[in-house]
Amino acid sequence: MYQFPPIQETSQLTKQINRIDELQSQITQHKPIQPSLWTTIQEKLRMEWTYNSNAIEGSTLTKGETLFFLKEGLTVEGKPFKDFLDARNHAEAIDYLYKVIKDERPISQGLIKELNALLLLGVTHTDAITETGNKIKKPATPGQYKRLPNHVLQLDGTIHHYTEPLQVPDEMEALCQWVENNLVTQHPLITAAITHYHQVRIHLG
Repeated sequence: MYQFPPIQETSQLTKQINRIDELQSQITQHKPIQPSLWTTIQEKLRMEWTYNSNAIEGSTLTKGETLFFLKEGLTVEGKPFKDFLDARNHAEAIDYLYKVIKDERPISQGLIKELNALLLLGVTHTDAITETGNKIKKPATPGQYKRLPNHVLQLDGTIHHYTEPLQVPDEMEALCQWVENNLVTQHPLITAAITHYHQVRIHLG
Protein backbone atom coordinates (compact mmCIF):
# COMPACT_ATOMS: atom_id res chain seq x y z
CA MET A 1 0.00 0.00 0.00
CA TYR A 2 1.18 3.52 -0.78
CA GLN A 3 2.96 5.33 2.05
CA PHE A 4 2.28 9.04 2.53
CA PRO A 5 5.64 10.78 2.99
CA PRO A 6 5.70 13.90 5.20
CA ILE A 7 5.71 17.20 3.38
CA GLN A 8 9.00 19.07 3.23
CA GLU A 9 8.68 22.47 4.86
CA THR A 10 10.51 25.28 3.08
CA SER A 11 10.76 29.02 3.58
CA GLN A 12 8.77 29.55 0.37
CA LEU A 13 5.96 27.30 1.59
CA THR A 14 5.89 29.05 4.95
CA LYS A 15 5.71 32.43 3.21
CA GLN A 16 2.81 31.29 1.03
CA ILE A 17 0.89 29.84 3.98
CA ASN A 18 1.36 33.04 5.96
CA ARG A 19 0.04 35.07 3.03
CA ILE A 20 -2.98 32.78 2.75
CA ASP A 21 -3.68 33.19 6.46
CA GLU A 22 -3.46 36.98 6.09
CA LEU A 23 -6.02 36.93 3.29
CA GLN A 24 -8.29 34.65 5.33
CA SER A 25 -8.04 37.09 8.22
CA GLN A 26 -9.11 39.95 5.93
CA ILE A 27 -12.13 37.95 4.78
CA THR A 28 -13.07 37.13 8.37
CA GLN A 29 -12.99 40.84 9.28
CA HIS A 30 -15.77 41.49 6.77
CA LYS A 31 -18.10 38.91 8.31
CA PRO A 32 -20.99 38.63 8.70
CA ILE A 33 -21.51 39.23 4.98
CA GLN A 34 -24.90 40.50 3.84
CA PRO A 35 -27.04 37.53 2.70
CA SER A 36 -27.60 39.01 -0.77
CA LEU A 37 -23.88 39.62 -1.25
CA TRP A 38 -22.99 36.15 0.03
CA THR A 39 -25.36 34.61 -2.52
CA THR A 40 -23.61 36.54 -5.29
CA ILE A 41 -20.20 35.36 -4.07
CA GLN A 42 -21.36 31.74 -4.01
CA GLU A 43 -22.85 31.97 -7.50
CA LYS A 44 -19.61 33.43 -8.88
CA LEU A 45 -17.55 30.71 -7.20
CA ARG A 46 -19.94 28.05 -8.51
CA MET A 47 -19.60 29.30 -12.08
CA GLU A 48 -15.83 29.89 -12.01
CA TRP A 49 -15.17 26.53 -10.39
CA THR A 50 -17.37 24.71 -12.90
CA TYR A 51 -15.88 26.49 -15.90
CA ASN A 52 -12.24 25.99 -14.93
CA SER A 53 -12.64 22.38 -13.81
CA ASN A 54 -14.43 21.34 -17.01
CA ALA A 55 -12.03 23.35 -19.20
CA ILE A 56 -9.18 21.22 -17.85
CA GLU A 57 -11.12 18.15 -18.96
CA GLY A 58 -11.56 19.52 -22.48
CA SER A 59 -14.94 21.26 -22.36
CA THR A 60 -15.50 23.67 -25.27
CA LEU A 61 -17.79 25.99 -23.29
CA THR A 62 -16.54 29.53 -22.75
CA LYS A 63 -16.90 31.20 -19.38
CA GLY A 64 -19.81 33.25 -20.73
CA GLU A 65 -21.56 30.16 -22.12
CA THR A 66 -21.10 28.37 -18.81
CA LEU A 67 -22.60 31.32 -16.91
CA PHE A 68 -25.52 31.58 -19.35
CA PHE A 69 -26.28 27.87 -19.09
CA LEU A 70 -26.11 27.73 -15.29
CA LYS A 71 -28.29 30.84 -14.88
CA GLU A 72 -30.81 30.32 -17.69
CA GLY A 73 -30.64 26.57 -18.30
CA LEU A 74 -30.31 27.12 -22.05
CA THR A 75 -27.73 25.46 -24.27
CA VAL A 76 -25.74 27.13 -27.04
CA GLU A 77 -26.02 25.94 -30.62
CA GLY A 78 -23.01 24.11 -31.98
CA LYS A 79 -21.60 22.94 -28.67
CA PRO A 80 -21.55 19.24 -27.59
CA PHE A 81 -24.41 18.25 -25.30
CA LYS A 82 -21.96 16.45 -23.02
CA ASP A 83 -20.24 19.75 -22.22
CA PHE A 84 -23.54 21.10 -20.85
CA LEU A 85 -24.16 17.83 -19.01
CA ASP A 86 -20.75 18.09 -17.37
CA ALA A 87 -21.42 21.72 -16.39
CA ARG A 88 -24.77 20.87 -14.82
CA ASN A 89 -23.35 17.90 -12.94
CA HIS A 90 -20.36 19.84 -11.64
CA ALA A 91 -22.51 22.73 -10.42
CA GLU A 92 -24.91 20.35 -8.66
CA ALA A 93 -21.97 18.53 -7.07
CA ILE A 94 -20.82 21.87 -5.63
CA ASP A 95 -24.31 22.45 -4.20
CA TYR A 96 -24.17 19.00 -2.62
CA LEU A 97 -20.71 19.71 -1.23
CA TYR A 98 -22.07 22.73 0.66
CA LYS A 99 -24.59 20.41 2.33
CA VAL A 100 -21.83 17.93 3.17
CA ILE A 101 -19.86 20.70 4.86
CA LYS A 102 -22.92 21.98 6.73
CA ASP A 103 -23.67 18.48 8.02
CA GLU A 104 -19.98 18.01 8.95
CA ARG A 105 -19.80 14.65 7.22
CA PRO A 106 -16.41 12.93 7.45
CA ILE A 107 -14.40 12.10 4.35
CA SER A 108 -15.12 8.49 3.38
CA GLN A 109 -15.14 6.25 0.34
CA GLY A 110 -18.93 6.36 0.39
CA LEU A 111 -18.97 10.16 0.22
CA ILE A 112 -16.42 10.22 -2.60
CA LYS A 113 -18.54 7.75 -4.58
CA GLU A 114 -21.64 9.91 -4.03
CA LEU A 115 -19.85 12.93 -5.48
CA ASN A 116 -18.55 10.84 -8.36
CA ALA A 117 -22.09 9.67 -9.12
CA LEU A 118 -23.26 13.29 -9.30
CA LEU A 119 -20.40 14.30 -11.58
CA LEU A 120 -21.13 11.45 -14.00
CA LEU A 121 -24.93 11.53 -13.87
CA GLY A 122 -26.24 10.75 -17.34
CA VAL A 123 -22.76 10.16 -18.77
CA THR A 124 -22.62 6.82 -20.58
CA HIS A 125 -19.03 6.86 -21.75
CA THR A 126 -15.86 8.90 -22.05
CA ASP A 127 -13.59 9.13 -25.07
CA ALA A 128 -10.23 7.44 -24.61
CA ILE A 129 -7.22 6.21 -26.57
CA THR A 130 -5.62 2.80 -26.11
CA GLU A 131 -1.89 2.28 -25.69
CA THR A 132 -1.78 1.37 -29.39
CA GLY A 133 -3.38 4.67 -30.37
CA ASN A 134 -6.89 3.46 -31.13
CA LYS A 135 -9.82 5.70 -30.16
CA ILE A 136 -12.43 3.98 -27.99
CA LYS A 137 -15.50 4.86 -25.94
CA LYS A 138 -14.79 3.84 -22.37
CA PRO A 139 -17.97 2.95 -20.38
CA ALA A 140 -18.63 5.37 -17.50
CA THR A 141 -19.22 3.94 -14.02
CA PRO A 142 -20.98 6.65 -11.96
CA GLY A 143 -20.58 6.11 -8.23
CA GLN A 144 -18.14 3.25 -8.71
CA TYR A 145 -14.41 2.87 -8.96
CA LYS A 146 -12.82 2.16 -12.32
CA ARG A 147 -12.98 -1.37 -13.67
CA LEU A 148 -10.33 -0.98 -16.36
CA PRO A 149 -6.74 0.31 -16.07
CA ASN A 150 -6.16 3.88 -17.22
CA HIS A 151 -3.17 5.92 -18.27
CA VAL A 152 -2.21 9.21 -19.88
CA LEU A 153 0.19 10.12 -22.67
CA GLN A 154 2.72 12.64 -21.36
CA LEU A 155 4.32 15.50 -23.27
CA ASP A 156 7.58 13.60 -23.59
CA GLY A 157 5.80 10.72 -25.33
CA THR A 158 5.93 8.32 -22.39
CA ILE A 159 2.84 6.76 -20.83
CA HIS A 160 1.99 7.36 -17.17
CA HIS A 161 -0.05 4.57 -15.58
CA TYR A 162 -2.44 5.30 -12.73
CA THR A 163 -3.24 2.94 -9.86
CA GLU A 164 -4.51 -0.47 -10.96
CA PRO A 165 -8.27 -1.04 -10.42
CA LEU A 166 -7.78 -3.82 -7.85
CA GLN A 167 -5.64 -1.55 -5.69
CA VAL A 168 -8.01 1.43 -5.72
CA PRO A 169 -10.27 0.50 -2.73
CA ASP A 170 -7.31 -0.09 -0.40
CA GLU A 171 -5.50 3.07 -1.52
CA MET A 172 -8.66 5.16 -1.19
CA GLU A 173 -9.28 3.81 2.30
CA ALA A 174 -5.70 4.68 3.24
CA LEU A 175 -6.18 8.18 1.83
CA CYS A 176 -9.44 8.70 3.76
CA GLN A 177 -7.73 7.61 6.97
CA TRP A 178 -4.78 9.91 6.25
CA VAL A 179 -7.15 12.86 5.78
CA GLU A 180 -8.92 12.07 9.05
CA ASN A 181 -5.59 11.90 10.89
CA ASN A 182 -4.28 15.17 9.44
CA LEU A 183 -7.33 17.45 9.59
CA VAL A 184 -6.06 19.27 12.66
CA THR A 185 -2.35 18.41 12.68
CA GLN A 186 -1.27 20.66 9.79
CA HIS A 187 -2.52 23.61 7.78
CA PRO A 188 -5.80 22.65 6.03
CA LEU A 189 -4.57 23.83 2.63
CA ILE A 190 -1.58 21.50 2.86
CA THR A 191 -3.88 18.61 3.71
CA ALA A 192 -6.17 19.59 0.83
CA ALA A 193 -3.30 19.87 -1.67
CA ILE A 194 -1.83 16.49 -0.73
CA THR A 195 -5.27 14.90 -0.88
CA HIS A 196 -5.86 16.37 -4.34
CA TYR A 197 -2.51 15.02 -5.54
CA HIS A 198 -3.33 11.49 -4.39
CA GLN A 199 -6.84 11.62 -5.88
CA VAL A 200 -5.21 12.39 -9.23
CA ARG A 201 -2.46 9.80 -8.67
CA ILE A 202 -5.02 7.06 -8.02
CA HIS A 203 -7.45 8.37 -10.69
CA LEU A 204 -10.77 6.74 -9.80
CA GLY A 205 -12.29 6.56 -13.28
